[in-house]
Amino acid sequence: MADAQVLGAAKSKKVKLDDVAFGARFNGPLVHESVRAELNARRQGTAATKTRGKVRGGGAKPWRQKGTGRARAGSSRSPIWTGGGTVFGPHPRHYTFKVNRKERRAALRSALSVHAERGTIAILDPSPFTEPSTKQAFELIGSWPSRPDGGSVLVVLNEDQVDVALSFRNLRRTTVLPSDDVGVADVVGATSLLLTQEALDELTLRAKGATGSGAQTGSAPQEEAAPAAAKADEPAEAQDEASEEDAEQ
Repeated sequence: MADAQVLGAAKSKKVKLDDVAFGARFNGPLVHESVRAELNARRQGTAATKTRGKVRGGGAKPWRQKGTGRARAGSSRSPIWTGGGTVFGPHPRHYTFKVNRKERRAALRSALSVHAERGTIAILDPSPFTEPSTKQAFELIGSWPSRPDGGSVLVVLNEDQVDVALSFRNLRRTTVLPSDDVGVADVVGATSLLLTQEALDELTLRAKGATGSGAQTGSAPQEEAAPAAAKADEPAEAQDEASEEDAEQ
């Protein structure tokens, strides 16, 4: 079972990582597909050009068809003219494509497992950050012994940890993201991961596909089925009497 060092704590300690989320086998093609889907989804897709029908002007024929010695022309907005329209130019579109939910989770497990295997995951103790302090954040990252020199750091926080986010956001080659916005591309693109315990728990649930509502929804059908089972256990004579009373009414 992999573990991660806790940075910023009074005593040196380590946190055990989940085997399912941080012990998966790396699947390169699946990670590549998920990263490509995430990067494509970030594209605005607003590039546009005007065809000859959308360029202003060009409604009149420049000169008559015959007798001038020139090449025939029907519009001054032809694509071969200066100031004319564009042929096969880009138009607004979306670049997104679907990746199945199970594939996204498997890709996230693969990306997290690589960091766990390399030892580039650390847990951040946010208690010392009572107010924003970039100096304190810089010293904390400098005290990380297993962090590669010069590599980028992805700091994953909870939405409520504002002071910690303000402390890390100005550091060079450091990206701060809430746990809900972290994708496979962010995890793969970072050299090291620095997470709080709350962010670690949320990422673990996302990678495993476990939600708190699953247990509640799974117990509802059993509660509804209980009266039906109790009714089925009634004697046959009692059921016949109940049916006769319904018929008389």
